[in-house]
Amino acid sequence: MKPVAIFRHAPSEGPGYFATFLEQHSIPWQLFKSDAGEAAPASARDYSGLVFMGGPMSVNDDLPWIPATLALIRAAREAGIPLLGHCLGGQLIAKALGGSVGRNPLKEIGWGEVELADTPQAREWFGNAPRFTAFHWHGETFTLPDGAELLLSSPHCRNQAYLLDGKHLGMQCHIEMTAEMVETWSTLGADEIAAAAASPAVQTPAAMREDLAARVAVLNRAAAAVYGRWIKSLKA
Repeated sequence: MKPVAIFRHAPSEGPGYFATFLEQHSIPWQLFKSDAGEAAPASARDYSGLVFMGGPMSVNDDLPWIPATLALIRAAREAGIPLLGHCLGGQLIAKALGGSVGRNPLKEIGWGEVELADTPQAREWFGNAPRFTAFHWHGETFTLPDGAELLLSSPHCRNQAYLLDGKHLGMQCHIEMTAEMVETWSTLGADEIAAAAASPAVQTPAAMREDLAARVAVLNRAAAAVYGRWIKSLKA
């Protein structure tokens, strides 16, 4: 099988549990470090799927790697190669495929529930439970590309996940988290947390770390179901 291409946009925002899942299923993967200046691949057809992780920047920023990434996303869709986006990654896919990205009414930082849409597609991808607790770290949100179906919402951000063409999944929330990632982000982001402390959707670092191992274990199980559904569309 061709490898899955994973795109990292910040050193602390790697593939996390997603890489563990791929390795458990003997699926090869290759990491592209946009934050280190690594160029995107010339062709999406060399990969069985494309996965985009998070990052502190905006997809609307004037950064040299963003236009090439958007073009690669469009080429992958045309070739039927499945796309998967986490937070910034979900925003990149949305923008590349006709949506827009702008400020969310509130910053969401920390653990928070997301609710499934009452649709067969939402249950197929996220299971039969009506809601689960995901991790969040964003101040922007996406609109849905034409033809996309909304799968998840939260009280503070309506568009939390969408599905396009039955195989391209963009998420605003983070399901890839490990305990180490939560600890690192809550340390590195202490100033951002303090500046947004008035938001009802922002947790303190201490709150994020409470019962951390148990919370991450539950999230990993939810993520495994989502990733298990996504890999069904990988191109041989």
